[in-house]
Amino acid sequence: MAFTLPTSVQDRPVAVIGAGTLGRRIALMFAARGGLVRVYDKSEAAGEAAREYVGQHIAEVAGRVDGGAPGRVAVTDDLAKALADVWLVVEAVPERLDLKREIFGQLDREAPADAILASNSSSYASREFIDQVVHPERVLNIHFYMPPAQNAVDLMSDGRTDPKIMEFLKAELPRYGVFPFEAHKESTGFIFNRIWAAIKREALEVVAEGVSTPQDIDGMWKINMGTPAGPFRMMDQVGLDVVLDIENHYAAENPALPAGPRELLKKYVDAGHLGVKTGQGFYTY
Repeated sequence: MAFTLPTSVQDRPVAVIGAGTLGRRIALMFAARGGLVRVYDKSEAAGEAAREYVGQHIAEVAGRVDGGAPGRVAVTDDLAKALADVWLVVEAVPERLDLKREIFGQLDREAPADAILASNSSSYASREFIDQVVHPERVLNIHFYMPPAQNAVDLMSDGRTDPKIMEFLKAELPRYGVFPFEAHKESTGFIFNRIWAAIKREALEVVAEGVSTPQDIDGMWKINMGTPAGPFRMMDQVGLDVVLDIENHYAAENPALPAGPRELLKKYVDAGHLGVKTGQGFYTY
């Protein structure tokens, strides 16, 4: 049966699968028009942290969205409850291909027939985890950066995504203060992240070679680019384990990439210095 676009989306919830750093931020954006967002996570502590995060920031973010109003977030460890009557599901679980394959199989079986199924994966194309999906025409990547500060998102087909979904999301997502750009062919790193990966990699290589330090590179970056943080501070915010996972994925595709950046990251990760979330990374928090 052909996929039909969801209707009455203003009256239906959005589900976010995963209550981690990005999951809670994605939930915040979709709660900015007065609606309900359900966050699914098996960890009660992570779910509670997501609810608190949205509660702290929703008034401010909704105030910046045209037509916005503070919505609410419900947290559950019951996937069926999370998916009831949703028009959109955004998966935001760790970057493990086996986990994503399993989850998308479940989502395809249990979500409403007209629900759009999206992955926030930063390094995997949705084509890579639809083995158990019967309806790949409703699956795609919607890759978020770091909302509510960085609100551009990449849209990328799984190779069989219904083109109507792309046009629908380009019209619908800006209502939530989220601004979509389509990758017109499959691209590891999508659009902005592919460019940003090259910047991060070269910054890490400069440190690995002993040319400079993370602090000096960030200092120069802030002066020359006029931004509040440099690449090393931003890597600390994302998590150095996540940055290393992404670099390993790029290197698996392109073995010619320099090893220095990955070796430097591995030293920090092996020491348990993952950035903001552990209190120590390239900086101390």
